[in-house]
Amino acid sequence: MSVFGVRPEKEKELLDRMRALGIGPGDLEEKFVRSGGPGGQNLNKTATCVYLRHISTGLEVKMQESRSQGLNRFLARRALTEKIESRILGRDTGRVKRAEKIRRQKSRRARKSRKKYGS
Repeated sequence: MSVFGVRPEKEKELLDRMRALGIGPGDLEEKFVRSGGPGGQNLNKTATCVYLRHISTGLEVKMQESRSQGLNRFLARRALTEKIESRILGRDTGRVKRAEKIRRQKSRRARKSRKKYGS
């Protein structure tokens, strides 16, 4: 059974990535806080938002994507691993590359629009 409520393959992949980077369970400080926003009574009553901090690097992640605490724990660990990976290895992860590509596309569109309307 999965600890985080995701498929065992995904969990194993994440734990392998963390192990490869030298991130152990003792290196993480984990807190649970109440989420905000839409979600109704479940969010108001339970602490589903996960705050995760890597002690040695000081990198922090706060995750409240899902109404499930287990899934948020998994997502927070994955996001923190990506941050540490990009800092240690000095390369951008796939998510960062996609965000950068979208940013470039938007700036290109804005430039074309300004040129078209003469602003």
